[in-house]
Amino acid sequence: MRKLLLSFLLAGLAHAASAQGTTPAQPSSANPFAPANWTTSPGQPATTATTTTTGPAAGNMVAPDSLNGYVSDDTHKLRVGDTVSFQILEDKIWDPTNQPVSLLVQDSGEVEVPYIGRVMAVGKTCKELAAEIKTALEKDYYNKATVILSLAAANRIIGQAYIWGQVHNQGAISLEVNQNLTAGQAILEAGGFDDFADKKHVKVVHAAPGTNGEPQTVVLDMTQILEQGKTDQDIILQPNDLIIVPSRLVNF
Repeated sequence: MRKLLLSFLLAGLAHAASAQGTTPAQPSSANPFAPANWTTSPGQPATTATTTTTGPAAGNMVAPDSLNGYVSDDTHKLRVGDTVSFQILEDKIWDPTNQPVSLLVQDSGEVEVPYIGRVMAVGKTCKELAAEIKTALEKDYYNKATVILSLAAANRIIGQAYIWGQVHNQGAISLEVNQNLTAGQAILEAGGFDDFADKKHVKVVHAAPGTNGEPQTVVLDMTQILEQGKTDQDIILQPNDLIIVPSRLVNF
C-alpha cells in the first residue's frame, strides 16, 4: 500500500515539472484577430512590438508633400511693386533651415536674386521667371536646382495716368487693378475743372499706339459726359495715358 501511494506521489511531481517547461500555445496564423507579433518567450505576457522610425538628417530631408504638388503660376504677369516668395531646393532636397525669402519687383522691373543678382521680372509669369533663374543657377552654382517662386502679394497699382491743363490738381493719377478709371472720373479726382477750362474739347492721348503705329488721340465733350450723364461716351484710361484739358479761346 505504501509503495502504491509513493508511486502516485512521484507521478504527480513529474507531471507538475513537465507543465512548467511547456511553451505556451502561440496564436494561429489562421486567426485574423490574433496579434501577429506576440512574444514567444515562455512565461512572459504577450506584448506588441513597437517600431521607431528615425528621420533623415536635416540636410537630407525630402521635400514635404506641399512642394511635391507645387505648380508655378503661369497667368499673372509680374508688375513693379509685386512681391514674390523665392526658395531654392538643391536636387529636390528640403532643408528646413533654407526658408523662403521675399523679393520685390523694383522700379527698374528687376528682382535681386541671391547668387546671380538682378533679373528682369516685369512682364513675366512666376513660371517663366523661375525657369530663367533655374538655368542661371545651374550654370555656375548648382548641379540641379529646384526653384520655388510664387506670387506673395500683387501690387494693386497697375500704372498711372496724367492730367494736365485747366484742372485744380494737375499731375499723376494712380490706376488700380480692376478699377476701370475713366477720363471723366480722373478729372473729378483732380478736383474738377478750373474756371477757364474748355470742357467740350478734352483730349485723351493714349500711350499705346494704334494698329499701324499711329498716335491715338480721342476728343471728349465732358459737358455731355459729366453734366448730362452720357457716360457711355467716356473712355477707360490705360497706364501712361495723358488727359489734356485746354483753355477756352474766349474767356468771359
